[in-house]
Amino acid sequence: MNARTTRAGSPRRRVRGAVLGAAAVAALLTTTACQGDEPAAAGPSATAPSAAAPSGSASAGGSTPEATAPTGDSGTGGGSPSATGTGDSGETGGGNGTEYADCKADGLTTAVELQDPAGETPRHFLLTVTNGSKTPCVLNEAPILRLEAGDDAPIVETLGEPDSEPVVVEGGGKAYAGLYAFGNDEGGEAEYDRSDRFTATLVAGEGTELRGTLVFDLPDGLGTISVDDAARVNGWAGTEGLAMRPITQL
Repeated sequence: MNARTTRAGSPRRRVRGAVLGAAAVAALLTTTACQGDEPAAAGPSATAPSAAAPSGSASAGGSTPEATAPTGDSGTGGGSPSATGTGDSGETGGGNGTEYADCKADGLTTAVELQDPAGETPRHFLLTVTNGSKTPCVLNEAPILRLEAGDDAPIVETLGEPDSEPVVVEGGGKAYAGLYAFGNDEGGEAEYDRSDRFTATLVAGEGTELRGTLVFDLPDGLGTISVDDAARVNGWAGTEGLAMRPITQL
């Protein structure tokens, strides 16, 4: 009796266990399905903190270089126009292209040096002007030179094209022009004149004559010299060599 009861009870326990096991699996599947739905609802709130952190980091790390770059570019861009403006404002109304005014005749002193050896016909001369002011001034092109006194005297032709660059004469400094005064051999048939001085008018930056006349007296020992239409004058130069080199070839 007891033995049959025990045997009969075992199948029932196995059935109940199977039913409980099936219920547990069903419950587990239900739970898993529910959990699969939950992240969809919770996703935005879970993602927001994660996105906020990188945003804050980029703002802190990236804002400083962006602010520095425009500041540097602005500083560089601002300096160049300023330098260009300074250069433009330096040009004078006389149009000589420098920041200094044209030289005036009454601000210069003059001298003449003979370049030919003693005993030869005086032909080559170095004309020198000295700026008596402390302020630099500018000489343009070549002097308007006459070998005889008076405005009616012929103007000496310029040797070639005068240098277009103005010559800046520092305060107390000098500038030079070379002169070839006489081209005929002694005893030649061509007519020539005698001169005891040279006169010159300066040229302004825009190419007009400046008021005032420079007078170049002949060096001591020369009362008068022969002059003719072969005479040529070189443009103003900053050194004696540049002034005389083309002249000595005549």
